[in-house]
Amino acid sequence: MIKKFLLLEDFISKEALSGILLFLATVAAVIVANSSLGQAYYDLWHMQLGMTLGEKSISMSLTYWIDDGLMALFFLMVGLEIKREMVIGELSSVSKAAFPIIAAIGGMVVPALIYVALNTDNPLGFGIPMATDIAFALGILMLLGTRVNPALKLFLVALAVVDDLGAVLVVATVYTSEIKVEYFLHAGVTYALIWLLNYLGVKKLLPYLILGIFLWIFIHEIGIHATIAGVLLAFAIPISSKMNEDRFIEKTRNSLDKFERNIDDVPILNHHQINALEKIAHSYDKVQNPLVKLEHNLHGLSAFFIMPLFAFSNAGVLIDFSTISANMMIVLGVVLGLILGKPIGIFGFTFLATKIGIIKKPDDISWYDVVAVGFLGGIGFTMSIFITHLAFTDETVIAAVKLGVFAASFIAAIIGVILIMLKKKA
Repeated sequence: MIKKFLLLEDFISKEALSGILLFLATVAAVIVANSSLGQAYYDLWHMQLGMTLGEKSISMSLTYWIDDGLMALFFLMVGLEIKREMVIGELSSVSKAAFPIIAAIGGMVVPALIYVALNTDNPLGFGIPMATDIAFALGILMLLGTRVNPALKLFLVALAVVDDLGAVLVVATVYTSEIKVEYFLHAGVTYALIWLLNYLGVKKLLPYLILGIFLWIFIHEIGIHATIAGVLLAFAIPISSKMNEDRFIEKTRNSLDKFERNIDDVPILNHHQINALEKIAHSYDKVQNPLVKLEHNLHGLSAFFIMPLFAFSNAGVLIDFSTISANMMIVLGVVLGLILGKPIGIFGFTFLATKIGIIKKPDDISWYDVVAVGFLGGIGFTMSIFITHLAFTDETVIAAVKLGVFAASFIAAIIGVILIMLKKKA
């Protein structure tokens, strides 16, 4: 139980700091895009980068390398988080998972319905207001400090994990280009080999990651968004370690005893001590859970490099309100979906499901807390922008939607913070 708590605390602290970096990267992108450096900013992200291997060449703009390549690592981490929560976390039992699952479903369905109701002739953007940016939301909760009920953080994490799973399914099934069926066999064989490694008890991460690269290539060639390869790979990463904790303690103690017995007056380690340290390092490698190890290594990279870089490369938009007026219904669908759809869906679905006896509200959070979290769930930002680029190709529409996402996320955050602070005062 203590290990689970420490894992969650580490996750929350990194996500919170990542939220602050995302905000700074976003502000910087908007400032640069609207300055004299604006054209250079856009030229940079549209610069073509590629490689050639024999007769095969791959070339994409820098933005696409970030959105399709680096974001695959982000989605790998998301997949690892989902699997961890389903195996040992807040989604590991029906009783714990039911409430945040229903909340997340409501928080996805209602915003999507609001968007579609306002854009019956162009419904493809329905996935934009469905998303929740956990980094921003947790960052706000952490900045509020002791004003926040700790149970709210757990609820928000569980809700956001289910929300991420929903976003993954939408990206995989809706936002795809022309499907090239011939590559399904390549991807299927590669994924089968990855699961074979799992079945054979392989705990080393390198073979999984090498095959994961080929899986990314084949899925990209199919026409499905390549970031899905990250999630598929994550589900196949083993969670159990090669050595249990008791065996690790026993072997480490023996090695430490050997290290101590061979202490001498020479100011460098002798070969007996070096051998003991190598055995400790070997045991240390074997006792680690592959899934948790990979998630830990990716979390810092994702939180402090990939996501801020994604924000800086994608958030730069010219502040031109004429684009909003030209795409008013699309923007309105996104804004109302995030500001109203999220809290209505999260509160409404859980309240109704509780009343008819399908689920039970946790005792350590109130309905007032659920509403506050509902508004924080309206902070779409990163995933909303990501889906915007998949849903639309017209740059003016994308620019208008981004401004709508910024405004809606800001308003939702302010309302959520006010609600939490008012409760603390009461």
